[in-house]
Amino acid sequence: MPTNVTPEYKKAEEAYREAREPRERLDCLKEMLRTIPKHKGTEHLQADIKSRIKQLTEDLTGPKKGGTRSGPSYAVRRDGAAQIAIIGPPNSGKSALHQSLTNSRTEVGAWPFTTQLPVPGMLPFEDVQIQLVDLPPLAPEFTVSWYTTPLQTADGAMLVLDLAEPACAEQVQYVLGWLKERKIYLTPAWPGMAPGPVAQSVKEDDLDPFRIVLPTLLIASKYDLDPEPGEVEALQELVEISFPHLSTSVETGRGLQAIGDFLFRGLQIVRVHTKVPGRPPDSDRPFTFFKGATVLDVARLVHKDIAESLRFARIWGASVYDGQQVGPEHMVDDQDVVELHMG
Repeated sequence: MPTNVTPEYKKAEEAYREAREPRERLDCLKEMLRTIPKHKGTEHLQADIKSRIKQLTEDLTGPKKGGTRSGPSYAVRRDGAAQIAIIGPPNSGKSALHQSLTNSRTEVGAWPFTTQLPVPGMLPFEDVQIQLVDLPPLAPEFTVSWYTTPLQTADGAMLVLDLAEPACAEQVQYVLGWLKERKIYLTPAWPGMAPGPVAQSVKEDDLDPFRIVLPTLLIASKYDLDPEPGEVEALQELVEISFPHLSTSVETGRGLQAIGDFLFRGLQIVRVHTKVPGRPPDSDRPFTFFKGATVLDVARLVHKDIAESLRFARIWGASVYDGQQVGPEHMVDDQDVVELHMG
């Protein structure tokens, strides 16, 4: 990114990196294009922004009546507490895993490239839902052109592998290489885990506003086929990766329950209940955030007008005394109950 950009552009770029909804990302891209200095040093970046605006606009609007473009939208609207992309090579067990975890109608077959479109489904964990998006396989023989579109809004990834596949190591290298060419990096570092190694290529690309870094969980599928002990560790050493991993089997159910718990804790999902003064807390599904969210963030999610007139909140939770008065910038914790007060 050019260093001689305006504060307005930097603000728009930061908003783009934080945005998760496709519509919000499109608005941020338009603001980036509006505020970027127009000179020779930014020509490449201007072209990149325009290209992404065009692609995202098409993904959001879908087929145009009477136009030449036809087919579905490949942007997946984020839903639930978090959005996780399921990626992997052909016949790795992605779709079977997705179906088992979400009860989705994703097509499962013994032949490669069964999945042709992004398939969203909801993984229930305690009192929240985590959205899992099954994506087509990545392989030299066939890769859909829109593959990176659903990854724009993902909070993390699950890399599903069949360790019994003789070419598994080569498959992993292809997947990682293909993604890296498109500025998408899978990292073992999850917010809720102790700091781990981050690929040097990610650090070198830190100034690129369009890079995507996805904390990744490696899923060794088809564990019912009796893989050799230590096979995951041997694979990671061979291809020089170090993702946290789980061994699973959709046939026996092994490891499936651990996935929701890992994603919830790895992403540091925070659940917040709200209440009206003088009434008990709302017992319905909680509002969900990531660690670092504030009382003001809660108010924004409840209603924009409440956020604009918010004065303070009373809060009940493990890190405060019951009914403690806090300001809008107070960070909420998991299972807090928040009572919003407006001016």
